[in-house]
Amino acid sequence: MGSGILKAVAKVFPGVPDFICHFHFLRDIGKDFLGKPYEVIRARLSAQQVSSKLHHRARKLQEQLEQHPATLKALRGSVEQHQPLPVATLASLPMLNAYTLIRWALDGKTQGQGYGFPFDRPHLAFAGRIHHLHADLERLTQTQLRGKWQDNVPYFKVLVDLKAIMKDRALWMAVAELPERIPVFERLRDALRIAPVSGLRGLNDEGRKSTMRTIEQHVTTFRAWLTRRKDYKQNQDAQNLVAQLDKYWKKLFADPISVQTPYGPMQIQPQRTNNILEQFFRHLKRIHRRRTGNGSSSRMLRTMLAQTPLVRNLQNPTYMKLLLAGKATLEEVFAQIEIDTLRKEFRKAQLDPEPIPAVLKTLIAMPDYPQRLIAIVEKTAA
Repeated sequence: MGSGILKAVAKVFPGVPDFICHFHFLRDIGKDFLGKPYEVIRARLSAQQVSSKLHHRARKLQEQLEQHPATLKALRGSVEQHQPLPVATLASLPMLNAYTLIRWALDGKTQGQGYGFPFDRPHLAFAGRIHHLHADLERLTQTQLRGKWQDNVPYFKVLVDLKAIMKDRALWMAVAELPERIPVFERLRDALRIAPVSGLRGLNDEGRKSTMRTIEQHVTTFRAWLTRRKDYKQNQDAQNLVAQLDKYWKKLFADPISVQTPYGPMQIQPQRTNNILEQFFRHLKRIHRRRTGNGSSSRMLRTMLAQTPLVRNLQNPTYMKLLLAGKATLEEVFAQIEIDTLRKEFRKAQLDPEPIPAVLKTLIAMPDYPQRLIAIVEKTAA
């Protein structure tokens, strides 16, 4: 949609129909419409280093919880069955509660269907869960399971970690503003029949099956709804959205193209998304990431011709004979790696962010886990 590429296409391919991918059009409009407050949220979360603080606190709590394995199983059973916790677990329960609530908050960073922003908004979800975490911890501090306030020290430590971010006025103003904009974008998203909220294929989604005329009618209805809103004349971002629609309207809704074939005239409906082609490129990038661990593909693309023959040489019997040096398979060659090297890499891997205990993963994945936890704690206290 850049003016430069549009002019270049018109000059290099004169008379050739040129259309715009619905997915990328919707993504670009969403970035413009939602981008300002979302960028504030992203920047403030980064500046406050809240993720690092919560990960550090979670590691400390997990080290303490390793001495109380029975408490982990008891909590899971109580939450799933809505039953009070055993008396024997009450001393270590606040540590476990604080840990699981932290992990639940951090899990907000993974929310989404794999489309990327603006369809997925993990930083907004994370900020929302931080707000819930703070409120839930304050509520839990009012409950003393054994009549000792000292048991609740883990709650107070996490509250201290959250103190600065809860006073970040810019962050919470942006968090309040974004939900007012999201319904507008979601309505256009529904009208274009692409990147559905219930979709499970992420960037490989090709959009719902619908005729181009039907999609155009829905977008026309959306445009009329938006321009009739009372706040439209004061909302510059909404006006910019409508201007983008009007500017590219003819490139979004293409009539079938008539072509001559050996079997007579035929009509072809242009695809409304180029995700089909991009799947191939994404597959190429995934292979590169798995092979190198590097997310950037620019170097790989620049050196593609130099590297490709090295891989294809594995199909050359003479090359393989030199590479294997008397061994029968590549597996035998890899088996010669020094055990000290393997142990060194294994120790390095253990320094990575701590894995979540398997017994707790199902709890942290529950969207309503904090409500369930608080209900069980208050039932246990009663």
